[in-house]
Parts: sequence; C-alpha cells; structure tokens
Amino acid sequence: LPTAVNITWSSINFKTILQWQPKPSGYFYTVEIHGQASDTKKKCVLTAETECDVTDVLRNVEETYTAHILSVTSSEMDNFEEPPFAVSEKFTPYSQTVLGKPEIQNYTQKGSKLNIVFQDPLTPYTFPNGSFKSIRDIFQHDLEYKLYYWKDQSSGKKDATTKSDRFEISVDSTKNYCFYIQGIIPSRRENRDGQESMVLCTSVGRSLLDEYGAELFIIIAVIAIAVIIFAIVLSVILCKRKKTKAAREKEPLNGV
Repeated sequence: LPTAVNITWSSINFKTILQWQPKPSGYFYTVEIHGQASDTKKKCVLTAETECDVTDVLRNVEETYTAHILSVTSSEMDNFEEPPFAVSEKFTPYSQTVLGKPEIQNYTQKGSKLNIVFQDPLTPYTFPNGSFKSIRDIFQHDLEYKLYYWKDQSSGKKDATTKSDRFEISVDSTKNYCFYIQGIIPSRRENRDGQESMVLCTSVGRSLLDEYGAELFIIIAVIAIAVIIFAIVLSVILCKRKKTKAAREKEPLNGV
C-alpha cells in the first residue's frame, strides 16, 4: 500500500492538526501518536481523510511527539503483521505551537496617556471545572506581549513590552494613534512572534485636517481660487453694466 507523504503539523494555541497526502483509494489511514514518555495512542482509526485533530492526545505540551501514519485495509487491523507506515517530524507543542491573535477589549486615549486592555487567546485544554486555559496559564512567565504603535498617518513605529494584560504608554495628546499587539515567547529559537491583533486607531479630537490631510488643503485652495475668480468676473460684469447704463443716460433723446 502507498504510505503517507508531506506530513505536516499545524498548531495554533495548542489546537493541533496533522495533515498528509495522498487521498487514499482502496485503503485507509490510522494515526498513532508516539510520545517520549507516554503510551502510544491511536487517532482517526480507518479514516479516508488526510488530516487528523490530535489535540487531545498532546496534553503534555512539553513532551516531544512523532506521528506514525499507517496505511491499512479494514481486514489488516485484525492481523498481527505491522502495516506500512510513514513517520512525521518531531513535534513539541510548547516550543512549536503558534501564538494566536490577542483580543483587544478596550482602549482609551486621555490626554497624554494611551491605555489598552487585551485578552489572552484561549487553548482547547480545560481546568477541572471545565473552563478553558489561556496561553498565559500554560506559558506563564515565558509569555510576553509587544505593542507596536504610531501616530496616525505616520510610518514611524514605536514599541512597548509587558507581561500583564494591559499597556499604558505616554503619547502626544494632540495626535491620534494606531496600534496592534502580538504575543512573544523570547525563550524560543523559532516561532517567537505570534499572530498580530487587528489594527485599531484612536479618534480623540480628530479634526478634518487629521482625516484628510493634504487633500483638505487642496480642496480649500481650489474653492478659494474659484470664489476669487467668481468675485473678479462678477465685479467686471457689474462695472461694465454700470458704464453702459451711464453712457445710455448721457445720449440725447431721439427727436429732441
């Protein structure tokens, strides 16, 4: 039987999907997860798909796992002979899962202070009471967040770092600011930076000049020039009419 190829691990916030090729025809796949210190666990037994959610068998996130993808027929599952299989690369969730986007809950710009409150991404894993663990619950002090911010309509970025769930930074009280946040694991060699949150902008004291910039100057200039030209043309027309009327009044009446 053909064995799986192009085996990849895809993991965000510890939700982990194993993917491979090709699509089976006349046979099935069964996934076995092998941990360094844990028993082998089977997932997606006799599946015709080419992906498998293995999140629930990777609960020890600091352990390193490999996946064996077995190519089998339904009858072979009862045999004692080992079916052909392919082996994945090693995968350690703690060091390889990608940090998802943090959710910005609230932000305010009052005077020269910009305050931002955000929420950690949640993982599929739960506490005994059923509530979901966040990435902070797992990474703890290894987790940091970085804020990138800049004056609206400016390209110069600044950044700040925190281990909490909020930022308070000093800004120019006369300007609006845009920003985004991403999680970081500084101890990692790879996948250090997480996904970026959506970009948001403050709107305190936003004027038409902030909104339209140079375009507003051009519009005002065009309108001003048009008004000046109209005034000049109107004054010339009125002056000519006045002179014409005066000249007619000076002409002698016919027949006198």
